[in-house]
Amino acid sequence: MSLDITPVTPVGRQVIQKYGDGSFQIAGVRFNGSVLVMSDTTIPWSVNDPADITVDSLARLFQETPAPAIILLGCGPRFLAPPKNLRTDLRALGATLEWMDTGAACRTFNVLLTEERQAVAALIAVQ
Repeated sequence: MSLDITPVTPVGRQVIQKYGDGSFQIAGVRFNGSVLVMSDTTIPWSVNDPADITVDSLARLFQETPAPAIILLGCGPRFLAPPKNLRTDLRALGATLEWMDTGAACRTFNVLLTEERQAVAALIAVQ
């Protein structure tokens, strides 16, 4: 006997289905490289190194309405410290930074998505 444990989400939600091999599968679409994931859209993100993450590189996330309350940041295959001042700079914009490895960020995003939380994800692709 097997049980389907796929979370129930509204149509069009960006459930992260797979990650690895330098890509992501999100809501049935494959994305090569890093991505920015919002509840109803995913776009390519040019950042490949955690040291290059700045408020400016995350600016697209703040075009969402309502603005994100939580930014999940997947920094790659293993946890590294966030760039200096990033947490403070994002807090000034009203967002809480949750910094973790990419796998943890993918799993956490899916949970928050099913809870209808105002969360977005910035995910560095991993091999």
